[in-house]
Amino acid sequence: MKQSLLGGLTPREFLRRHWQKRPLYVRGAAPRFAGVLGERQLFALAQCDEVESRIVQRKGRRWETAHGPFAAIAAKRRDWTLLVSGVNLHHARADALLRRFSFIPQARLDDVMVSYATPGGGVGPHVDSYDVFLLQGSGRRRWTLWDPRRTPYRYIAGPGDLLYLPPGWRHDGVALDACFTYSIGFRAPRGAELGAAFLDWLHERGLPDARYRDPRLAPARAPARIPGEMVAFAARALGRIRRSRRDVAGFLGEYLSMPKPHLVFRPQAGRRLGAGMVRLDLKTQLLYSGRRFFINGEALTVSGRAARALRRLADERETSAAELARAGLTRLILQWQRRGYASVEK
Repeated sequence: MKQSLLGGLTPREFLRRHWQKRPLYVRGAAPRFAGVLGERQLFALAQCDEVESRIVQRKGRRWETAHGPFAAIAAKRRDWTLLVSGVNLHHARADALLRRFSFIPQARLDDVMVSYATPGGGVGPHVDSYDVFLLQGSGRRRWTLWDPRRTPYRYIAGPGDLLYLPPGWRHDGVALDACFTYSIGFRAPRGAELGAAFLDWLHERGLPDARYRDPRLAPARAPARIPGEMVAFAARALGRIRRSRRDVAGFLGEYLSMPKPHLVFRPQAGRRLGAGMVRLDLKTQLLYSGRRFFINGEALTVSGRAARALRRLADERETSAAELARAGLTRLILQWQRRGYASVEK
């Protein structure tokens, strides 16, 4: 399946030749692909408070953007696009589409954004800072790419065609018919973003604290000069901040599994584990590093049989309820059900 999706390449070959190096266009990557939802369903999502959406309308050489949620949506006949992010968090078939790209670690998977455009619709030429697969649903879209030397490449994508773009490639997609495009995006946090979040994480766990005092302060001869004693105090205070690889791994697991602020989990009545399957909620992110597990920004540590069972659940998004019960995880799964993180289905 993955070789068909990647034009006959194995995931290893694709990652070696194309990933973050050069684009790949595959005609008929997903044969008979007609999309995973229709106009009405997409419009309904764009009206929800917990869904990120925007409408982009082209007016001459300008693009005007409005952000949702929208009270009502009426598609323009031309030059109009609706984009809805995180559709996989609300629609099982969109989540299944995302999982077709699971040869990339889940920690890197971001979401499925669905765009519906009328003829002439698009968002204008732009550059993304992340990797993206663009799978065409119904209708046709004309793609123009520019390499770093500004050489243009053009493709007409029809249903089931796939375009992979590494970061930094300028591109422009224009609808030729009313069409759907499915954008599978990958998160790539920046160093400054990680640094700020890590300091917040450390602060919650008690950064070394001390108050600056200067009981022997003498009259200032140069009032605007920063006192050397104050610089020395700051150096000592910051020097007491300690971090280990374990701290960094713990922070990263919590950070990468943290749901976006607008998402809402709906608690469920805890069902006893029987012969059914335990499935993670579409909004749940369960990651692991060794015996440490991270679910929706929370951390826990288990070992042995329990760790093996949770790894299977994390990798496959579902596993046997009986296996989890035998691993001694009944109480944990019941807790996750009550929080809306998982469900038990017959």
